[in-house]
Amino acid sequence: MRLDEKVVVVTGGFGQLGQATARVVLGLGAKVAMLDAAPPPALEFDATRCMMVGGVDLSDPGQAAAAMERVASTLGPVHGLVNIAGTFRWETVADGDPATWDFLYKVNVRTALVASKAVLPHLASSGGRIISIGAGAANRAGLGMGAYAASKAGVARLTESLAEELKDKGITVNAVLPSIIDTPQNRKDMPDADFSRWVKAEDIGQVIAFLLSDLSQAVTGALIPVSGRV
Repeated sequence: MRLDEKVVVVTGGFGQLGQATARVVLGLGAKVAMLDAAPPPALEFDATRCMMVGGVDLSDPGQAAAAMERVASTLGPVHGLVNIAGTFRWETVADGDPATWDFLYKVNVRTALVASKAVLPHLASSGGRIISIGAGAANRAGLGMGAYAASKAGVARLTESLAEELKDKGITVNAVLPSIIDTPQNRKDMPDADFSRWVKAEDIGQVIAFLLSDLSQAVTGALIPVSGRV
């Protein structure tokens, strides 16, 4: 499984999962553009094959379009988009703020929508790939998970709809549904959990790499659980 010289855009690229995914696809021969709202961190990536673009509000169509244009003009036509940009909030309905629902929709759903629309003019017309990060929690919301689960359910419906829209163009659209990801922040928030049961960011990156590869050409509209042992 190789991604030689394919150009892959990773949104939320400066976070734990974004960095892990970038490392995986770079290791398979791809060129990577990491986009994020945050300033670029000091990361040791090959500058000839990896570009970092910070300060991008991916919920804004103009900023997203400008970022994709910059990527295409620097690295070449885009083969794949990985929508990782997103966030989490735990909040009950009774004690929470309805604004949280709007916020999570904006960060989790709108960024995936706007980035997907922005990449289409630059995406390979045959063999192009769009992969989004959903969540296993979207299948059934638990206590305090309503706003988050609803936003990630929106990512699932976006994935299915866009897959139908693009399937006759040779572009596949899929989503990966992680459980709890083994990150320093999650370990801090849940210190008594069994971390060995959580899914590692690198393992999610490997599934994403498969969906970016030519081997996945028959897979589109899929919502793929990547749950570790949770």
